[in-house]
Amino acid sequence: MLNVKNLAVQFLNEEDKSWTPAVNQINFTLEKGRVLGIVGESGSGKSVTSFSIMRLHNPRSTRVEGDIEFETINLLNLSEEEIGKYRGNKISMIFQEPMTSLNPVFTCGDQVIEAVILHQKLSKEVAKQHTLQLFEEVQLPQPERIFNSYPHQLSGGQKQRVMIAMALSCNPDLLIADEPTTALDVTVQKTILQLLAKLKEERDMAMIFISHDLGVVSEIADEVAVMYKGKIVEQGTVEQIFKSPKHPYTKGLLACRPSPCRVLKVLPTISDFLEAKQDQPIQHLLEANSYTTEEIAARRAELYAQPPLLQVRNLCTWYPVNPGWFGKVSNYVKAVDDITFNVYPGETLGLVGESGCGKTTLGRSILRLTDPTSGTVIFNETDLCSLRRNDLKRIRKDIQIIFQDPYSSLNPRMTAGNAIMEPLQVHHLHHNDQQRKAHVISLLEKVGLNAMHFDRYPHEFSGGQRQRIVIARALALEPKFIICDESVSALDVSVQAQVLNLLRQLQQELGLTYIFISHDLAVVKHISDRMIVMNKGKIEEQGFPEDIYSHPRADYTKKLIAAIPGTNTLYL
Repeated sequence: MLNVKNLAVQFLNEEDKSWTPAVNQINFTLEKGRVLGIVGESGSGKSVTSFSIMRLHNPRSTRVEGDIEFETINLLNLSEEEIGKYRGNKISMIFQEPMTSLNPVFTCGDQVIEAVILHQKLSKEVAKQHTLQLFEEVQLPQPERIFNSYPHQLSGGQKQRVMIAMALSCNPDLLIADEPTTALDVTVQKTILQLLAKLKEERDMAMIFISHDLGVVSEIADEVAVMYKGKIVEQGTVEQIFKSPKHPYTKGLLACRPSPCRVLKVLPTISDFLEAKQDQPIQHLLEANSYTTEEIAARRAELYAQPPLLQVRNLCTWYPVNPGWFGKVSNYVKAVDDITFNVYPGETLGLVGESGCGKTTLGRSILRLTDPTSGTVIFNETDLCSLRRNDLKRIRKDIQIIFQDPYSSLNPRMTAGNAIMEPLQVHHLHHNDQQRKAHVISLLEKVGLNAMHFDRYPHEFSGGQRQRIVIARALALEPKFIICDESVSALDVSVQAQVLNLLRQLQQELGLTYIFISHDLAVVKHISDRMIVMNKGKIEEQGFPEDIYSHPRADYTKKLIAAIPGTNTLYL
């Protein structure tokens, strides 16, 4: 069905009018009814390849060479009018971020109807019935309500299903899914993967599934192409790629995912394999890097012999809903409902659960960024819930938070250096800005950046670098305790490994205590000394990671474990 030959893509650099290669002489084929997984880090050329197939590049600033044959027709030779008959009709695409792909001023139903009317020339009433059928097919609850809802009124998983319905609206022969599950809960991710596989079988269509996560690709693909720096470095069946990887980059991608089966001291990174002088099997590297039972027992004995640093007692954060006459509240959303636990100095407590379970609200309530309804939070023998704002400001020096999205938590008009320096100025630390700048540069170096990054703006950094800047800012006030709120969820698995290693290294060097919040149980299990599983504002279960993973008591925990992608396929 699809035959890509010697595809090369270059982008124009407006400053010096030079051409920068993004994809370099790649070749692959795809048969009807099959799924090709294209995997690699951000910047490897995956999305550039898919945009080339769809002919979505700007012809004034992009050079595309080679052949893209779809059912014997070379798509690169078609006029703009001719390619319009294929795009969205025979070849359709699910884009990476549904919130930015859907128009916020139109209802979800109207946006799908538009595509149906454009390509199938149906009346508006018939197009609406077709859209409602599609919403049922992609298993959206209450299709009529979703039809009349705006994108901001839906959850992430629901928005992604609307995008899938739109992509399927014209019954395409080829579906391109570009990172369709990135940053979704693992349980939602699993349902989306199962849905795509089911629709592919029922419609007998071919699919290109793009991801940075080999575990996700292993769940849905028949063949896999691994991309690195614009080239395909390895391709083969899922069995060949996952059981007998040949290229060092493929081995690195496989090894840098946190393994639910081992407790690793340091996660391997891509560079460990690309720079290795000898070809080391993944299994051997992981076994040599694992904690022994004795080492784990010794750490726990040391941690839990201390008095707790943080004590949370019967904490509740409720939000009023449906206020009636005279403002009387008839009901509450119990985001955090009677939560009790301790955190010990130097410990990492993992907090895991789906979106909406109350993890982030709990973290914000501990810091008093959201005022709790009732309960106590005792930090270092001080009850945070009883403090006035001025007293709370002083103690916040010791408690910091790393937010989920580093880009939105950094001021786009402020350089990285000034963003890190700002809390030093607010708390009047160091004598002058010259001394503060020296401290900031030392922090940048501590998180793997350098002095040259001080004067750069957030948009000039990669996602992993921005996360390092946010970590440096959290460290600026020399805190004792940091809450990491989904701080690696949207990163490439390779960058995620680097950030997790950095957090653990800083903990050892500075004696930090963490609450680590995530929806990914494999990540939480890797970094945590103890785990709490949350659901609907309450604690489902808590304990040591290996106990919860091996012998989960709650059905909800079993569901989270079953949703970890690639558990049965990956080279663990």
